[in-house]
Amino acid sequence: MSRVQSIHCVQYGYPRLFTSDTVQRPSQEIRHAKCKPPKDLPIQPKYLIAFTVGFDQSEIINAAISKFSENWTIVLFHYDGRESEWEQYEWAQRAIHVSAWKQSKWWFAKRFLHPDVVRPYEYIFLWDEDLGLDNFDGEKYIELVKKHDLEISQPALEHSRKLTWRMTMRRSNSEVHRETTESSGRCTDRHKPPCMGFVEIMAPVFSNAAWRCVWHLIQNDLIHGWGLDFELGRCVKPPFKKVGVVDAQWIVHRFIPSLGAQGEAVNGRAPWEGVRERCMYEWTIFHKRLTDADEAAQRENTEG
Repeated sequence: MSRVQSIHCVQYGYPRLFTSDTVQRPSQEIRHAKCKPPKDLPIQPKYLIAFTVGFDQSEIINAAISKFSENWTIVLFHYDGRESEWEQYEWAQRAIHVSAWKQSKWWFAKRFLHPDVVRPYEYIFLWDEDLGLDNFDGEKYIELVKKHDLEISQPALEHSRKLTWRMTMRRSNSEVHRETTESSGRCTDRHKPPCMGFVEIMAPVFSNAAWRCVWHLIQNDLIHGWGLDFELGRCVKPPFKKVGVVDAQWIVHRFIPSLGAQGEAVNGRAPWEGVRERCMYEWTIFHKRLTDADEAAQRENTEG
């Protein structure tokens, strides 16, 4: 098909010139006269859900996938090299599988969810594998996010003694909340994360526009994403309105140390201890880079 023909066919649903997506298309040759839309091309889903998975959590993921309709493209990032074992699940036949040994979801996302590739999707879900979704419905979640105009969000977390941040805990008397009532030392400024404009990196949901910014925040050489949740508000204006937790659709964090258990035991230390140490180290580097960038930008503005 020539360049001119491609441009004329845009109105009939052909992919725009020089764009990409994640739709899986037939491999055989298809000929269509007069640029009529081919019937055998798949419908483009509106949303994308990516889970970073190991096969040991396959039953949890299988239950989770049932909460998302065909409006979602399913992407599985495999960190354990066992991607072929998922073939037992019918939905896995239409999922996109990407495998890299012992890598985190932020490593995968930086390399395989480039903003230009996921441009057709209204929202991008980037979730961990150890989440219980019994009280969650994907379509209803999207309705609430649109209703409350949230660009960056997450479903609320059911109460647990292991929860890290009070900000993400479910409230029973609201659809959405954007701030916390926490009064502990973790919340030093009520107008900044983790008190306001904050979601965790466990189960974030991004609008397409927000993801384009967040993708650039993700550091190519830092794989765990620690500290990223404190900086997500940079990508939306104003963060106190555009970032929120959806109480009416909530999930349960099972606290399974799956990827953490993929580390190596050294000098009698458990594998997860080495992974956690790496996470803390990366957080320090990430914070320094952002501080340096902010200072450089401030100097340029002053000199300009």
